[in-house]
Amino acid sequence: MLRGKTIVLGVTGGIAAYKAAELTRLLVKEQAAVQAIMTANAQRFLTPLTLQVLSGQPVCTDLFDLQFESQIGHIQVARAAHLVVVAPTTANVVAKLAAGIADDYLTTVLLATTAPVLICPAMNVHMLQHPATHRNLNMLRELGYHVLEPATGVLACGEEGEGRLAELQDIVEAARRLLTPPTLSGRRILISAGPTWEAFDPVRFVTNPSTGKMGFAIAMVAARRGAQVDLVTGPSVLCAPGGVAVSRVVTAQEMQDAMEALAPKADAIVMAAAVGDYRPQMAAEQKIKKDERQLQVTLVRNPDILAHLGETKKPRQVLIGFAAETDNLVANATEKLRKKNLDFIVANNLLQKGAGFAYDTNQVKILHRIGLVEDLPCLPKEEVAALILDRVESLLAL
Repeated sequence: MLRGKTIVLGVTGGIAAYKAAELTRLLVKEQAAVQAIMTANAQRFLTPLTLQVLSGQPVCTDLFDLQFESQIGHIQVARAAHLVVVAPTTANVVAKLAAGIADDYLTTVLLATTAPVLICPAMNVHMLQHPATHRNLNMLRELGYHVLEPATGVLACGEEGEGRLAELQDIVEAARRLLTPPTLSGRRILISAGPTWEAFDPVRFVTNPSTGKMGFAIAMVAARRGAQVDLVTGPSVLCAPGGVAVSRVVTAQEMQDAMEALAPKADAIVMAAAVGDYRPQMAAEQKIKKDERQLQVTLVRNPDILAHLGETKKPRQVLIGFAAETDNLVANATEKLRKKNLDFIVANNLLQKGAGFAYDTNQVKILHRIGLVEDLPCLPKEEVAALILDRVESLLAL
């Protein structure tokens, strides 16, 4: 999404200006070309040389620079931008933009650009809560600016509350979304992720090694493409992507209830969760104490969520499943595809290095209802997610 894109990074005069150095590094790591602009006050917190070294580009600071402005440089910067990110954005600059003031390099570029603009406010909690700041931010939204809500925490002044600069990874993700074509706009995608836990006493449970990485990646990419995303996840330490509605569950029965409640509204369902097939028949109310005897736990079948979704599937609703196998991959996945009324199934061999649980990569085969088998190379899970959603989009377009 960011490779080859020109991102203008505006830095204004707040204490969070120091974070612009790391933000520049992250954007360059994504292979974006970063053109930094610093206000006079920003230069009191961070030197232009720092951003110049990190970006590999001269930093724009002076609207009347005789060399750079000989070709009306600020207009060229405005035209070249695919995206403008202002991080941090002080209350003062928010007010200037709301009033249409262009009295320095940054505000002039912001009035001249036709690229999308991402505003990342950072200020004292009381400044943020002031009615004038609320009015100004709302006016920016009405004017078409994109405002990334600030984070909450301890502020530089020692007070606590909303006003911290959003996490840098959240800013980068917001940039990705603004530069991703909204090919799933107007669509609702339901995704499951993670393991399920089935307790046999208050401190022990039956589960599997799933981390939820694959399902979370699908949710993130779907949100970037403009979909309304519902994510139902079992226990996972992963943070949900911004803008995604998350339902956190523990057991297979809880996951079934959540999925069935959301399924009727979904245009497409991607069942990426590793749902436990069995659960203990009985769960002890107290911790089972260790003694010399062998512990026997009777397991009973859990509900087959995917099979039920296939039985109740709406006309034109797309249903995708996953198959994690250790042998006879294609044969087992094909049988699951047929039995569960899927449009296609994503299959991987858990014994293959770089594929399956806990890895950041995955190597999968995509088996289609029409008999086509696609053999994909080992890729980051985010790229696998994009390829899965490409095929979902093709089916939705039929």
